[in-house]
Amino acid sequence: MENKIDNSVNYINKFKKIYNKRKKTFLLILVLAIIALIGLNIVNIYKINSNKKIAEKYIQAGLLLASKDNVKAKTLYREIIYSKNKFYSQLSLNTMIENKLEKNENEVLKLFEAVQQINLKREEKNLIKLKKALFLIKISKDIKGKQLLKEIVEDNSTWSSIALEIQNL
Repeated sequence: MENKIDNSVNYINKFKKIYNKRKKTFLLILVLAIIALIGLNIVNIYKINSNKKIAEKYIQAGLLLASKDNVKAKTLYREIIYSKNKFYSQLSLNTMIENKLEKNENEVLKLFEAVQQINLKREEKNLIKLKKALFLIKISKDIKGKQLLKEIVEDNSTWSSIALEIQNL
Protein backbone atom coordinates (compact mmCIF):
# COMPACT_ATOMS: atom_id res chain seq x y z
CA MET A 1 0.00 0.00 0.00
CA GLU A 2 2.76 2.38 0.92
CA ASN A 3 4.48 1.54 -2.35
CA LYS A 4 1.40 2.64 -4.34
CA ILE A 5 1.28 5.95 -2.52
CA ASP A 6 4.98 6.51 -3.21
CA ASN A 7 4.45 5.73 -6.90
CA SER A 8 1.55 8.16 -7.22
CA VAL A 9 3.49 10.89 -5.40
CA ASN A 10 6.43 10.12 -7.67
CA TYR A 11 4.26 10.51 -10.80
CA ILE A 12 2.85 13.77 -9.51
CA ASN A 13 6.34 15.10 -8.86
CA LYS A 14 7.49 14.03 -12.33
CA PHE A 15 4.50 15.76 -13.90
CA LYS A 16 5.20 18.94 -11.91
CA LYS A 17 8.83 18.94 -13.08
CA ILE A 18 7.83 18.45 -16.73
CA TYR A 19 5.12 21.10 -16.41
CA ASN A 20 7.51 23.63 -14.87
CA LYS A 21 10.06 23.03 -17.64
CA ARG A 22 7.47 23.34 -20.43
CA LYS A 23 4.93 25.70 -18.92
CA LYS A 24 4.82 27.93 -22.02
CA THR A 25 4.21 24.95 -24.31
CA PHE A 26 1.34 23.65 -22.17
CA LEU A 27 -0.25 27.11 -22.03
CA LEU A 28 0.14 27.53 -25.80
CA ILE A 29 -1.53 24.18 -26.44
CA LEU A 30 -4.34 25.06 -24.05
CA VAL A 31 -4.91 28.47 -25.66
CA LEU A 32 -4.88 26.94 -29.17
CA ALA A 33 -7.39 24.27 -28.11
CA ILE A 34 -9.70 26.92 -26.66
CA ILE A 35 -9.41 29.06 -29.82
CA ALA A 36 -10.15 25.99 -31.98
CA LEU A 37 -13.28 25.17 -29.94
CA ILE A 38 -14.50 28.76 -30.15
CA GLY A 39 -13.84 28.76 -33.91
CA LEU A 40 -15.78 25.53 -34.39
CA ASN A 41 -18.71 26.95 -32.45
CA ILE A 42 -18.71 30.12 -34.54
CA VAL A 43 -18.71 28.10 -37.78
CA ASN A 44 -21.52 25.91 -36.46
CA ILE A 45 -23.62 28.95 -35.49
CA TYR A 46 -23.00 30.46 -38.95
CA LYS A 47 -24.18 27.25 -40.64
CA ILE A 48 -27.32 27.09 -38.50
CA ASN A 49 -28.19 30.73 -39.21
CA SER A 50 -27.51 30.28 -42.91
CA ASN A 51 -29.75 27.21 -43.02
CA LYS A 52 -32.54 29.13 -41.25
CA LYS A 53 -32.33 31.95 -43.79
CA ILE A 54 -32.51 29.52 -46.69
CA ALA A 55 -35.47 27.74 -45.08
CA GLU A 56 -37.25 31.08 -44.73
CA LYS A 57 -36.54 31.87 -48.40
CA TYR A 58 -37.94 28.48 -49.40
CA ILE A 59 -41.14 29.11 -47.44
CA GLN A 60 -41.42 32.61 -48.89
CA ALA A 61 -40.95 31.24 -52.43
CA GLY A 62 -43.68 28.67 -51.76
CA LEU A 63 -46.03 31.41 -50.61
CA LEU A 64 -45.23 33.48 -53.70
CA LEU A 65 -45.85 30.45 -55.90
CA ALA A 66 -49.19 29.81 -54.19
CA SER A 67 -50.19 33.44 -54.80
CA LYS A 68 -49.26 33.03 -58.50
CA ASP A 69 -46.29 35.41 -58.31
CA ASN A 70 -44.16 33.02 -60.36
CA VAL A 71 -41.45 35.52 -61.31
CA LYS A 72 -40.50 36.32 -57.71
CA ALA A 73 -40.87 32.68 -56.70
CA LYS A 74 -38.54 31.62 -59.52
CA THR A 75 -35.97 34.21 -58.42
CA LEU A 76 -36.02 32.94 -54.83
CA TYR A 77 -35.82 29.30 -55.90
CA ARG A 78 -32.80 30.13 -58.09
CA GLU A 79 -31.09 31.86 -55.17
CA ILE A 80 -31.68 28.79 -53.03
CA ILE A 81 -30.32 26.46 -55.70
CA TYR A 82 -27.16 28.54 -56.13
CA SER A 83 -26.68 28.72 -52.35
CA LYS A 84 -25.84 25.01 -52.69
CA ASN A 85 -27.74 23.98 -49.58
CA LYS A 86 -27.84 20.17 -49.53
CA PHE A 87 -31.53 19.97 -48.68
CA TYR A 88 -33.28 23.07 -49.99
CA SER A 89 -31.42 23.25 -53.31
CA GLN A 90 -32.80 19.88 -54.35
CA LEU A 91 -36.31 20.82 -53.20
CA SER A 92 -36.16 24.12 -55.06
CA LEU A 93 -35.07 22.44 -58.28
CA ASN A 94 -37.88 19.90 -57.98
CA THR A 95 -40.44 22.64 -57.34
CA MET A 96 -39.23 24.69 -60.30
CA ILE A 97 -39.48 21.69 -62.63
CA GLU A 98 -42.86 20.54 -61.29
CA ASN A 99 -44.40 23.98 -61.67
CA LYS A 100 -42.61 24.73 -64.94
CA LEU A 101 -41.26 28.01 -63.58
CA GLU A 102 -38.29 27.99 -65.94
CA LYS A 103 -39.23 27.75 -69.60
CA ASN A 104 -35.67 27.83 -70.95
CA GLU A 105 -34.40 24.25 -71.14
CA ASN A 106 -30.74 25.31 -71.03
CA GLU A 107 -31.37 27.25 -67.83
CA VAL A 108 -32.97 24.18 -66.25
CA LEU A 109 -29.91 22.15 -67.23
CA LYS A 110 -27.68 24.80 -65.58
CA LEU A 111 -29.76 24.45 -62.43
CA PHE A 112 -29.26 20.69 -62.55
CA GLU A 113 -25.51 21.26 -62.87
CA ALA A 114 -25.53 23.57 -59.85
CA VAL A 115 -27.29 20.94 -57.74
CA GLN A 116 -24.96 18.20 -58.99
CA GLN A 117 -21.95 20.22 -57.80
CA ILE A 118 -23.16 20.06 -54.20
CA ASN A 119 -21.33 17.56 -52.03
CA LEU A 120 -24.11 14.96 -51.79
CA LYS A 121 -24.16 11.27 -50.96
CA ARG A 122 -23.79 8.87 -53.88
CA GLU A 123 -27.47 7.85 -53.89
CA GLU A 124 -28.64 11.47 -53.76
CA LYS A 125 -26.40 12.27 -56.73
CA ASN A 126 -27.84 9.30 -58.61
CA LEU A 127 -31.37 10.51 -57.87
CA ILE A 128 -30.49 13.92 -59.31
CA LYS A 129 -29.00 12.15 -62.37
CA LEU A 130 -32.22 10.16 -62.75
CA LYS A 131 -34.32 13.31 -62.65
CA LYS A 132 -32.00 15.00 -65.10
CA ALA A 133 -32.21 11.99 -67.42
CA LEU A 134 -36.00 12.11 -67.30
CA PHE A 135 -35.91 15.83 -68.06
CA LEU A 136 -33.52 15.29 -70.98
CA ILE A 137 -35.73 12.56 -72.41
CA LYS A 138 -38.76 14.83 -71.98
CA ILE A 139 -37.08 17.58 -74.02
CA SER A 140 -36.10 15.09 -76.74
CA LYS A 141 -32.43 14.75 -75.84
CA ASP A 142 -32.73 10.99 -75.62
CA ILE A 143 -29.05 10.16 -76.16
CA LYS A 144 -27.85 12.27 -73.22
CA GLY A 145 -30.70 11.03 -71.05
CA LYS A 146 -29.99 7.38 -71.82
CA GLN A 147 -26.28 7.97 -71.10
CA LEU A 148 -27.16 9.23 -67.62
CA LEU A 149 -29.43 6.24 -67.08
CA LYS A 150 -26.58 3.95 -68.13
CA GLU A 151 -24.27 5.64 -65.58
CA ILE A 152 -26.83 5.04 -62.84
CA VAL A 153 -27.12 1.35 -63.77
CA GLU A 154 -23.33 0.92 -63.91
CA ASP A 155 -23.02 2.52 -60.48
CA ASN A 156 -25.18 -0.26 -58.95
CA SER A 157 -27.36 2.40 -57.42
CA THR A 158 -30.62 1.97 -55.57
CA TRP A 159 -32.12 3.66 -58.61
CA SER A 160 -30.64 1.12 -61.08
CA SER A 161 -33.86 -0.87 -61.48
CA ILE A 162 -35.85 2.27 -62.27
CA ALA A 163 -33.13 3.47 -64.67
CA LEU A 164 -33.19 0.08 -66.44
CA GLU A 165 -36.96 0.20 -66.72
CA ILE A 166 -36.83 3.69 -68.25
CA GLN A 167 -34.04 2.64 -70.63
CA ASN A 168 -36.14 -0.23 -71.94
CA LEU A 169 -39.13 1.98 -72.76
